[in-house]
Amino acid sequence: MNWDIAGGNWKTFKGKVKQQWGKLTDDDLTQIEGKRDELVGRLQERYGIAKDEADKQIKDWESRLN
Repeated sequence: MNWDIAGGNWKTFKGKVKQQWGKLTDDDLTQIEGKRDELVGRLQERYGIAKDEADKQIKDWESRLN
């Protein structure tokens, strides 16, 4: 998945992100604005997981989107 494209179409992707990670708030999604590193940080914060685990979850999610 190309995160530059995701950032440009963030309104479309926000719903998909929210479906995957329901603990993320609308404010979180606004702050992320399609930035992968921001998503990693928010997942760590909301789910209490390590950076490696957050990164793995995002990679798994990305592979399902493609």
